Amino acid sequence: MKHPTRPALGIDDLWKIERIGAVALSPDGRQAVCSVSRFSMETNEAATSLWLLPTGQATPRILTTCGSKDGQPAWSPRGDAIGFLARRDQQGFKDATPQLYRIAPDGGEALRVSDFAPGVESFKWLPDGRRVVFAAWVWPQLRGAVAQARKYKLHGGRKATGYVTSQGFYRHWDHQIPMDRVLHLLLLDTQTGRITDLFEGTALELPRDSEGSAGYDPSPDGRRVAFVHDPAASPRSGNRLALSEIDIRTRRCRALVDDAAWDLGAPRYRPPGTGAGPVLAFVAAHVGRAHTALGQLALLDGDGSWQALRPDWDHNVEGPLRWSADGQGVLFGAEDRGRRHLHGCRLADRAMAMVQAGGWVQGFDAAAGTVLVAADSATHPVRLHALRMDAPTLRLERFNDTLLAGFSLGEVREQMVAGAGGEPIQVWLTFPPGFDPQRKHPALHVIHGGPFAAAGDTFGYRWNPHVFAGAGRVVVQVNYHGSSGFGFDFRHSLIGRQGELELQDIEATTDWLLTQRWVDARRVSATGGSYGGFLAAWMNGHVAAGRYRSYVCHAGVYDRVATFSADSYTTRPLDLQARYWEDMPRVLAQSPHAFAARMRTPTLVIHGAQDFRVPDCNGLAYYNTLKALGVEARLLWFPDENHWVLKPRNSRLWYTEFEAWISRHEQGRPLRGRAAASSAKSRAA
Repeated sequence: MKHPTRPALGIDDLWKIERIGAVALSPDGRQAVCSVSRFSMETNEAATSLWLLPTGQATPRILTTCGSKDGQPAWSPRGDAIGFLARRDQQGFKDATPQLYRIAPDGGEALRVSDFAPGVESFKWLPDGRRVVFAAWVWPQLRGAVAQARKYKLHGGRKATGYVTSQGFYRHWDHQIPMDRVLHLLLLDTQTGRITDLFEGTALELPRDSEGSAGYDPSPDGRRVAFVHDPAASPRSGNRLALSEIDIRTRRCRALVDDAAWDLGAPRYRPPGTGAGPVLAFVAAHVGRAHTALGQLALLDGDGSWQALRPDWDHNVEGPLRWSADGQGVLFGAEDRGRRHLHGCRLADRAMAMVQAGGWVQGFDAAAGTVLVAADSATHPVRLHALRMDAPTLRLERFNDTLLAGFSLGEVREQMVAGAGGEPIQVWLTFPPGFDPQRKHPALHVIHGGPFAAAGDTFGYRWNPHVFAGAGRVVVQVNYHGSSGFGFDFRHSLIGRQGELELQDIEATTDWLLTQRWVDARRVSATGGSYGGFLAAWMNGHVAAGRYRSYVCHAGVYDRVATFSADSYTTRPLDLQARYWEDMPRVLAQSPHAFAARMRTPTLVIHGAQDFRVPDCNGLAYYNTLKALGVEARLLWFPDENHWVLKPRNSRLWYTEFEAWISRHEQGRPLRGRAAASSAKSRAA
């Protein structure tokens, strides 16, 4: 065996990595700005700064140092300023909510631009470089910024803690929707400070689960803003979205596309002066066909007609969108078989072309013939590159090179296995550093969530395969039926029968593993989070004890009926093709808790109390059930984490408990007697 000369990557090392976040390119394409987060295990906190990176041969430099959470950078149209959001103690007072700041790219002090009590959620510059449109949570019945500030102060000083609502959409991910408030678009004059609520006096609101500014876009002449919104009288999570346009001066709104069969998103106006033709690009999903429909690139013409360009292209077009400088093409990200590439569509012939291959493209921007790409892979965190037609691809930073040079990362290999129905299934294998194929190694399934997601060629932090593999095991990630990036039919295949095909895929992969001479058949474990946690619990009730040494179920769906308490309660019946009060047998047939009597395999259950996507009643009920059954179980519960574990010290505890649990059961004695026979029978089946 060839022993690695450098240590394997550990959990504390993982938290030393500097993480690149949002990226933006200057209008002339010569400079980029990005947010970079650093984490401290000592303080248990993160600090995020902005960095300036020339897209030519020059050294990056830090741009902001006074704030701790500077983010969402965006260049002004003339390139003379960078706007960003932050909460700072500056200019005489401390921000209670995020505000808009402005800094010159050549340095100096950042200046607070906004003073809006409810805070700024996201923003975009108008073409004049003086005004911005921004999103904020407001009380819709109030008029003017002063009234909003007065109400915000009154609301913040109340002593009662109860949350009261009659709304159907009242919580998302890990937070309650601000009580009695909605998300509006507002206009800010950065020179006078004047704020105008563009939606004031209307029933309009931005989607309550909006993330960032991808859901709205100012027109090139600065007169209008296109935006997506829920046209239903009662907004709900999972409702389809319509596309409208509002005149900034008159505040008159007109519908652009409102079709009950289509869900729309990511509007982007065509650059000015690029010829006749479509004026707006957006993403359209044909939900009239199926709620799992893939997003398609769509164009709106000046006469109000629109069309989806390539309904035959079996990939999911994802926002945000960016036009090429000449207005003859649109750039976007799309998954493809465990990778996420940057693609472009040429309008002239509707040809789809790969602009930059993944890894996993996490973000991008385009301006003046330059494309900025932020992408990672399974072997490195996010890196930034500048692409030009007339020059070689140029890497812009080296934030983590020195740190990672001190560690050994094992080989990452892509494997195809015959899964359910004999259909080829993609499997990612991460080997330990210094892997010796002549030795027997334990194998660890890490089952991805979603289910409409994928294990990919990407560098994860919450479930990093290299950290798991560093203990000497082979990490196995199966892209089971339902995974994204493999076309609509594959994605839709599990609807109404969740657990069935996915288990066949995982079991087929385990069968394949057991034929490899480097796998120890006595030391195979299975773990998963979210939908992967659902599958880990499902396996406990459907796979004979002994097949797997132990399970880990993180934030997993255990009880389909109880999970109606989730923020996604309106869409889950679509996945199950049943509602429990109408067809309980079908719901129970897709719920792990209905098979509890068969559960025998030791399980570590992990959950966070702030998880509104899979409420922690699932994890607690699963743990309690295992205890009642006399099955070995351990609980790790976080009162202050959501669907993910995000705090450095909590993450360290998570990895420590995970590793201790898996290692202890990997070292357990081989099964004998009935359990061994049952395991052999399961493998034969």
